[in-house]
Amino acid sequence: MAEPGAGFDSKGLGLSLQKKLLGKMSNKKIAKHFIDDTTSEVLDKAFLIIKDFKNKEEAKKIMKYIIKTVIKVGILYRNDQFNAEELKTVETFKSKFHSLSMTMVSFHEVDFTYDKAFLKTSLEECRQLLQSVISRHLTDKSKVRADAVFNFFNCEELMDQIFDSSGKYRDHMEVIVRNMHKMMDDGNL
Repeated sequence: MAEPGAGFDSKGLGLSLQKKLLGKMSNKKIAKHFIDDTTSEVLDKAFLIIKDFKNKEEAKKIMKYIIKTVIKVGILYRNDQFNAEELKTVETFKSKFHSLSMTMVSFHEVDFTYDKAFLKTSLEECRQLLQSVISRHLTDKSKVRADAVFNFFNCEELMDQIFDSSGKYRDHMEVIVRNMHKMMDDGNL
């Protein structure tokens, strides 16, 4: 006779429901419960840049993809779902993403340091590391969303405009960079 509940994994079901529920509710209002004010301000300015560069619908889509991915990875991490190898990859991703963030800050703050090839390579390395971390845990649809975010920000024309020292996104980037400094100082980036 089988034990009651045999074959039933309540923790796995709970995790699956969290990911599904938060995936469906990933709008700005819900995100504020999971994302701090500093990160929210960065995302708000990124939204304005994307909206101007493409359009409002594309900006909404990219923001939704970012929020869904961040929340789902956070849920996996908080629920100890990553194995030892994945945890090493998470640490490598965090280190690479931190370096990428510092590089972007430098490109913005120091004129004539912008290196498009380096930035593209760094973004691609982060994309691959993230895909490695989520490959066992998220659906193909979620993986495509993560790729869409990296592919969007890896657009050469967008990069050129963002890091143009006299460009139209300078004011938005000032706010983003100020908040990135705060996030780095707080150990959140």
